[in-house]
Amino acid sequence: MSPFRGSVPFTATWQHFRFDVAEHVATVTLNRPDKLNALTFESYADLRDLIRELPYHEDVRVLVIRGEGKAFCSGGDVNEIIGELLKMRPDELLEFTRMTGDVVKAIRECPLPVIAAVHGIAAGAGSVIALASDFRILTRSARFAFLFTKVGLAGADMGSAYLLPRIVGLGRATQLLMLGDTIDAETADRYGLVSQLVDDDAIEEAVGALARRLAGGPFFAYAQTKSLLSRELDMPLSGAIELEAMTQALLMNSEDYAEFHAAFNAKRPPEWQGR
Repeated sequence: MSPFRGSVPFTATWQHFRFDVAEHVATVTLNRPDKLNALTFESYADLRDLIRELPYHEDVRVLVIRGEGKAFCSGGDVNEIIGELLKMRPDELLEFTRMTGDVVKAIRECPLPVIAAVHGIAAGAGSVIALASDFRILTRSARFAFLFTKVGLAGADMGSAYLLPRIVGLGRATQLLMLGDTIDAETADRYGLVSQLVDDDAIEEAVGALARRLAGGPFFAYAQTKSLLSRELDMPLSGAIELEAMTQALLMNSEDYAEFHAAFNAKRPPEWQGR
């Protein structure tokens, strides 16, 4: 989406998950099904780097994150991460926790809409990655577990104590983050965590339909909407109204806004250009 690139080429191969692009939709598939797609140091770093790189791909308008096999993501690998963390110095631990937080920052700051396709368990870091996404499509057998306290850590990790209260309210967020209990998809839906709840065999169709809609829609307007939603979380009303006024004035001078007017009068669908 950004026209400004330097001489650094795009990453040709991602070793720690599958990455595909088709019809303007990028898909990250966490592919350690035997470990319920548990994350490693390398997969965290690759996710951070890929999501930062994606806005410079002219052919990508949407990102889907999904898991292979029986789960979305069970969080950090117990032995490959937790076991190694016990050997690290405080400065190394801080580098690690900042890196995991950078994954969430990258998702929230990425101008592309991000869809989490959640089936099976989304636990620990997996639950926060889904939380940070713009849309969460869940199967009826899916489960959430913000289980950080269950391993002796603070329930607030990777921005969860910032994001979760803003989605489900402080009371529910306190319950989920402090107790670390697993909740089923119906409960998550009732709490407001779910964008769309579907039957287990319907998730691919539902995710595909939403991804195609976003990819074929006014993606410049989508990017500005996501930016405003993120930035206005901590702004006073007067500042938020002023920011929205400036953004709308910018978009009113865009080719897409003029295209809508032309398409409306011609009685045809708009052909969005993203500019």
